Amino acid sequence: MWETIRRWFDPRELRSVGSTPDYRFSLANERTFLAWLRTGLALIAGGLAAAQFLPPLPLAHLREVIAVALLLLGAAVAVRAVDHWARTERAIRLGEELPASRFPAMLALVVALGALLLVAAVLARGLG
Repeated sequence: MWETIRRWFDPRELRSVGSTPDYRFSLANERTFLAWLRTGLALIAGGLAAAQFLPPLPLAHLREVIAVALLLLGAAVAVRAVDHWARTERAIRLGEELPASRFPAMLALVVALGALLLVAAVLARGLG
């Protein structure tokens, strides 16, 4: 694990593998990385907003659970972004198939499930 993290911060390690790719592929990989970072930041902002601006919900501590879940999800997205960027850049340099990832599908399901739970909480508050 520490070796993987070390590689994220050592550009010499990345450049020592394979051959220099067409810069457009590296830039596209970087744009994708930045898009994932924006997603992580949006989730973190949503977590902070939930903690500060949501009124008390019908279930005890539901507001705090929502806030912490969004903050943790945002952190996970940011870590996943840098790991995927490094693995993709390595694959591009080696001329290998790009790494597959289930993370986007899992993130979509978690966000959809969270939205459904929030709908249930809003309806419970409105009806009860």
